[in-house]
Amino acid sequence: MSPGTGAALRLLAASVDAKAVAEIGTGCGVSGIHLLHGMRPDGVLTTVDPEPEHQQFARQAFRACGFASNRARFIPGRALEVLPRLADAGYDLVFCDGDRQEYSDYLAESLRLLRPGGLVVFEGIFANGRTVDSGPQPAEVLRLRELLRTVRESQELVTSLLPVGDGLLCAVKR
Repeated sequence: MSPGTGAALRLLAASVDAKAVAEIGTGCGVSGIHLLHGMRPDGVLTTVDPEPEHQQFARQAFRACGFASNRARFIPGRALEVLPRLADAGYDLVFCDGDRQEYSDYLAESLRLLRPGGLVVFEGIFANGRTVDSGPQPAEVLRLRELLRTVRESQELVTSLLPVGDGLLCAVKR
């Protein structure tokens, strides 16, 4: 994750005064650290990843940064199996950095999870520049284009595509 992307995540979490954030794709914890820095001091990050070892790395990274263990909830599993178990309208921000083929499905779940005024953020929208290339594209890029079209056409969302890192697609739920 680029420093600019991390700074944007901190800012976005702070801008919605995030107390509850859901993260799809724990990775090694870098994005979670940025989100936690932007969240309220009493905020809790719920992070979902199919790889338990990723979550173990992230847990250690959060601890090394001084975050109390009760600031993060780690749920192992595939996002589309875990997200339906999370509370409707219970989140201020949903950060999506999982399987790009599933981003459109993450959007549907995110809209259910977010409170009005909540924010959904998708990482990697530029797909290393392939999203804007005119030539034949792999399925992942076609799915990203579909997501961009869906978000742009939605009356339920206020959107912006931030040109930081590999692109952050941000949408506020009306």
